Amino acid sequence: MRDFSYLRAASADAARQAAALPGAMLLAGGTTVIDLAKCGVAEPDMLVDITHLKGLDRIEVDERGATIGALARMGHAADHAGIKSRFPAISEALWQAASAQIRNMATIGGNLMQRTRCPYFRDPANFRACNKRQPGSGCSAIGGVTRGHAVLGTSDACIAMYPGDLAVALIAFDATVHLGDRRIPVDDFFLLPGSTPDREHPIEPGEMITAIEIPGFAAARRSTYLKIRDRQSYEFAAASAAVGIEFEADGRTIRDLRVALGGVATKPWRARAVEDVLKGKALEPDAVRAASRLAVDGAVDHGANHYKIELAPRVVARAILKLGETA
Repeated sequence: MRDFSYLRAASADAARQAAALPGAMLLAGGTTVIDLAKCGVAEPDMLVDITHLKGLDRIEVDERGATIGALARMGHAADHAGIKSRFPAISEALWQAASAQIRNMATIGGNLMQRTRCPYFRDPANFRACNKRQPGSGCSAIGGVTRGHAVLGTSDACIAMYPGDLAVALIAFDATVHLGDRRIPVDDFFLLPGSTPDREHPIEPGEMITAIEIPGFAAARRSTYLKIRDRQSYEFAAASAAVGIEFEADGRTIRDLRVALGGVATKPWRARAVEDVLKGKALEPDAVRAASRLAVDGAVDHGANHYKIELAPRVVARAILKLGETA
C-alpha cells in the first residue's frame, strides 16, 4: 500500500468537492477501499473521511417505503425493526452478506460501491491483463479459472461477477439511489461491462451516494433472499435470488412478483421474464419451475461456471415456492 493523504470532510459539500479531485476516494466503513489498497488495485492519493457526517446514517420506514442513509451500517439496517417487517428480503440479504464484524463497520453506500471479487482483478502483480483495472489490456479470466465468474451480462471484455447481496434485493423492489441533487434507479446505477468494464457506475466527479429509497410495494412485505454458497459462513453467492410476491385475495393467484438474481451476472440481475410469465397465474410448482428457467435466458458459460446456468433457476424456483408456503 502506498502513502496517501487524509482529509476529514467538514460537510457533505466539502466531501463532494474533495472527492472530485484527481486521485481522491471516499472513506466510510473502509472495508472495501482499504482491502483494495492492500492488494494494489486502489492507489488513492487522498482518502476523504465522511464517517462523521450527520444525518447520513438515518433509517426511516413507513407505509410508503424506506429511506436508508448511505452511512447507515449494514448491521443496523439488517436489524432495524421496520426493515425486517416491511422488507424482509433486504434484511436477509444484509445479514447473509458478511460476518458480524464487517456488518458492524461497512456502510450501505460502501456496500453498493464494492467491486468484484474476481481473483484476476485483485492480483495485479501476477495478472496484468484486466480491463477493469487497465482498459484495453485484456481479460485474464477468459480462458482461466472461471468457477466464480458470471454467465449473464458478460462481454468479450469482462466476465467478472458482481459479488454483492444487498443490491440484488434493491433491484427486485425498484429502489432509487440518491446522489444529492440527482436520483438514479438502482438498476441503472450498475452498468454492464460492454467494452468499458472499468466504468461500473454513472456517478460523476463530485457526486456521492447519500441515501437509498425503497418503495413500499406489497410484494416487499412477503419477500425473501435465498443464497446458495459453498460454505454457510461468510461466503459469496454461487447463485442467489431476491423474491417478493403479492397474492390476490384467493391466496394463490400471483398479483405481483419480483425476482432478481445474484452471484451469476456482471451486475445485480432482474429476471423480468420470470415475473411476466407468472403474474396472473396460480402458484403451481411445475409452472414455477418452468418459468424459472427463463431467468438464465441468454446465459453464456466459460467452462467451469456452467453449473450456474443449472443452479440459478433452481434457486429462483425454491425462493418463489418458499413464499407460496407462507401464503
